[in-house]
Amino acid sequence: MWIDSHCHLDAPEFDADRDAVVARALAAGVRMLVIPAVAAFDWDSAREQAHRYEFAYALGIHPLFVMQAGEQDLTLLAGQLERHRADSRLVAVGEIGLDFFVPGLDADRQQFFYTEQLKLARRFDLPVILHVRRSADQLLAGLGRIPVRGGIAHAFNGSAQQAQRFVDLDFKLGFGGTLTFERSLQIRRLATELPETALVLETDAPDIPPHWLYKTAEQRAAGEPRARNEPAELPRIAESLAYLRGWTPAQTESITGANACAALPKLAALHVG
Repeated sequence: MWIDSHCHLDAPEFDADRDAVVARALAAGVRMLVIPAVAAFDWDSAREQAHRYEFAYALGIHPLFVMQAGEQDLTLLAGQLERHRADSRLVAVGEIGLDFFVPGLDADRQQFFYTEQLKLARRFDLPVILHVRRSADQLLAGLGRIPVRGGIAHAFNGSAQQAQRFVDLDFKLGFGGTLTFERSLQIRRLATELPETALVLETDAPDIPPHWLYKTAEQRAAGEPRARNEPAELPRIAESLAYLRGWTPAQTESITGANACAALPKLAALHVG
């Protein structure tokens, strides 16, 4: 079966038809999703959706939400991780990280929350799901100070050298809709040249649509609605990876599924059928 290693199934974009979204994913062969929370307001939702549909989840504070978070949220997160540490569906601390692309974010505050959440990942012996946006070197520096048991660098778009440093720290690199654009030269080069054991697939649904769903600025200005990505798109996204690597669809499914389970070891017990 296919594993979508990063899907925000609890996002409000899916509130109207979540059951249908899951049904389409299952029909496409996507039988496992990892639902990373982004802030305290959706920890319960991520967990509830994972249990409702028999998927997996992660708990964390996303860098885009640290401006609204306080230190008490870290205490609450520690309490959640303690309370649910025996939950087989809790597979990581995430989505955490650093974002130096979006303007107006406090870099020091991001760094504080990132560091404290790495400490929690160590305390609870969990891998992490990293948000990497113009921040690979700073994230790697943090991992050098506070090593964790690996995880996934989500939507990776750094250099080959940065990619290898993540791989050396037992991280897998997430590839999704951006891979389907022929102009994504760096991402497609990485997907082609990295060790096969380094690659996992993701949609980041409802975000990062593949090229066949993407709406241009002109289309959006003309009133066309913003494209919504779905986990059912994963096998078609995987065709781009298969083409670049010279793999069959079955090989792509097997290799990326095994890599996801290696990155998030608790997935292996859920990855059945």
